Amino acid sequence: MRNTAKITTAVLAAGALTLGLTACGSDNDTADAPLTVAATPTPQGEILTYVKDNLAKKAGLELEVREFTDYVTPDTAVQQGEVDANYFQHQPYLDDFNKENGTDIVAVPDATVHLEPLGVYSQGVKKLTDLAKGATIALPNDTTNEARALKLLETNGVIKLKAGVGYEATPKDIASNPKNLQFKELEAAQLPRSLGDVDAAVINGNYALEADLSPAEDALVAESPKDNPYGNFLAVKKGDEDDPRVRKLAELLTSPEVKKFIQDKYDGAVVAAF
Repeated sequence: MRNTAKITTAVLAAGALTLGLTACGSDNDTADAPLTVAATPTPQGEILTYVKDNLAKKAGLELEVREFTDYVTPDTAVQQGEVDANYFQHQPYLDDFNKENGTDIVAVPDATVHLEPLGVYSQGVKKLTDLAKGATIALPNDTTNEARALKLLETNGVIKLKAGVGYEATPKDIASNPKNLQFKELEAAQLPRSLGDVDAAVINGNYALEADLSPAEDALVAESPKDNPYGNFLAVKKGDEDDPRVRKLAELLTSPEVKKFIQDKYDGAVVAAF
């Protein structure tokens, strides 16, 4: 029994050493492994692809981009470890997502990249004031973007919200609606396709761009970038903020080259936030 115990102890010690070496190897492997980032296609996927094709290799970063067309999967994929990071959202949306889903996703420090001005679009009127009484306006149905859309309408005198309403406003929080406007809540990606069925729609900048709509040229009204809290950033699961690959990508995403790319490609429809 004593000899067996010695052998067992030796085996366990060897196993522990092997595990220790494996763990060290895993850290190195992780540092050298590709960084997989989830993003919506426009403009986030396009910006990441620019970084991948023009900046990443020189910086020693192997970057993989996975595109999604909704606002839920990129966060669940990060939380479940299916991807390393995502780039598609602003802080009010992330705060709401974490609260509703019990997730712990965080913004990477100093990695806010751009703002997409929210705009009101219509196939039937050329001015917001031309909307008829009882007209229907489609809104994004996620909590923060719906509130953001309502605040845009309020800023432009279409409705008035109850005093003190914050980033969780819904149509129920409308205090004054002189034209008796009706509101149709849709998943954000569906909003451009809804334009033929409603009188107007408040559309997120990335989905407007995908539908060849320009916030600068086609929107009846659009958000001002000044003091706007809706900048889009790189995000990871809590604890991964200091991953060297993540820090490297954060630096590339906020580089002068990316700022110029945004300015040249989007002509004001997307605005650099750094």
